[in-house]
Amino acid sequence: MAADPLAWLVSLEGVPSAYAATRDGIDVMLRDRGLRRTTPEHTGESLLRGAHASAVLDGSTSTLAQVRAGEGDEVAADAVRVSVELLALVPVLQRSPLQALARIHALAGRGALPDERLGRPRDAESAARLRDIAAVITAETTAPALLVAGAVHGELATAAPFASHNGIVARAVERLVLVARGVDEKSLVVPEAGHLALRPQYESNLRGYATGGAAGMHSWLLYCAEAFAAGAEASPLRRDAE
Repeated sequence: MAADPLAWLVSLEGVPSAYAATRDGIDVMLRDRGLRRTTPEHTGESLLRGAHASAVLDGSTSTLAQVRAGEGDEVAADAVRVSVELLALVPVLQRSPLQALARIHALAGRGALPDERLGRPRDAESAARLRDIAAVITAETTAPALLVAGAVHGELATAAPFASHNGIVARAVERLVLVARGVDEKSLVVPEAGHLALRPQYESNLRGYATGGAAGMHSWLLYCAEAFAAGAEASPLRRDAE
């Protein structure tokens, strides 16, 4: 059997309890709000909120109301384009994660890059990093699914393997992992909004992840547990449409 690439993360101080508490909170939210009675509109609203939050984190100045009306700026339009096709990529992510990553970038970068650069890694080193990330996405692991999603997000955001839109890609893949690994099959949690609500911590912990070695990764994972809890609070099951 292949070695578990994330096993060592599960033993980091505070990580198991943080993720167990966050998963319990998500499960309670989904159960108490009647997961079986949710509609495609709930999922659509979650994806829209996520696209808006992800765009703001990438520099968009559009409001959620503008994005909902189709009047968002270019960055918002890029994020919405990803969100429209994202859930259709769940089986692709499970079967061929590199193909899913390429498609997400192609959607996000359309119009910003020449067609031949869409979905393509920047260089040989970036291609190798993408292969490593793809292996993590499909690996059998004892790590909680939420942790897998957070680790993949951190890797994509800091490796920046594509020529543009790496943040939007990283946050989209994080959401997709939550769906594919059964945490949130109807994609009702809004992890992107959790990151936006904690933006200073999000940005500082990503910097730490990029430069801080094991300590930076530890801090990032503890932060992600908090952000996922905030993303559950941002679910359309918890809030009326804005």
